[in-house]
Amino acid sequence: MNEQNVFVSVGGTATGQQETFVRAVEERLRSEGLIPHTVGRNTFSADSPLKTVSQLIDSCSGTVVIALERTHFAVGTDKRGGPKELPLLDVKLATPWNQIEAAMAYSRGHPLLVIVEQGVKAEGLLERGYDWYVQYLSPEPSALATTEFNGVLSSWKQKVVQSPHTKKKASMDPAELSVGELLGSMKPAQLWSLLGTAAALLAGAFALGGKLFGG
Repeated sequence: MNEQNVFVSVGGTATGQQETFVRAVEERLRSEGLIPHTVGRNTFSADSPLKTVSQLIDSCSGTVVIALERTHFAVGTDKRGGPKELPLLDVKLATPWNQIEAAMAYSRGHPLLVIVEQGVKAEGLLERGYDWYVQYLSPEPSALATTEFNGVLSSWKQKVVQSPHTKKKASMDPAELSVGELLGSMKPAQLWSLLGTAAALLAGAFALGGKLFGG
């Protein structure tokens, strides 16, 4: 089975229950041949978080958003001081990185699998009605065994497998690329490094030839 890299957007867990749930999602993905990658969880970089997220998303073929409670306040006010002011009670918010990373992944054409903890405020990209299906689940491993979750996961996985990102990566086998395609697939830094190495090898070859045939 060909394994596919998938980006997982999830904040740092606050409770043992949340951590157990996230690990259960990760294990479920691995059982499907999908390798989860999360900045700050299993992927680290010296670059800025936003740059690291961008590069990691580009290396993956699909994205899973796990929106768990990060912030809670018992009482608050929406649109305070205005004519549409409303009282808020027992509000739970997910990390804003869920919104940022989901938007970045969607802009790249990633299939999205969105999981929201029950009770977390459904707003922005965590709401239903967009190009992906949002599941509101209790953060327990048993929630990943329901007929609904299995069906949504299967549908999303099929989109990941058929994604242009996946097909592009599959066609990038160096053994099957022409010289032009191989050079074209390189980043500028890689290309300059290759040219530098080639120049050094040629210089060495001429020097050796001079010693052998120049007396």
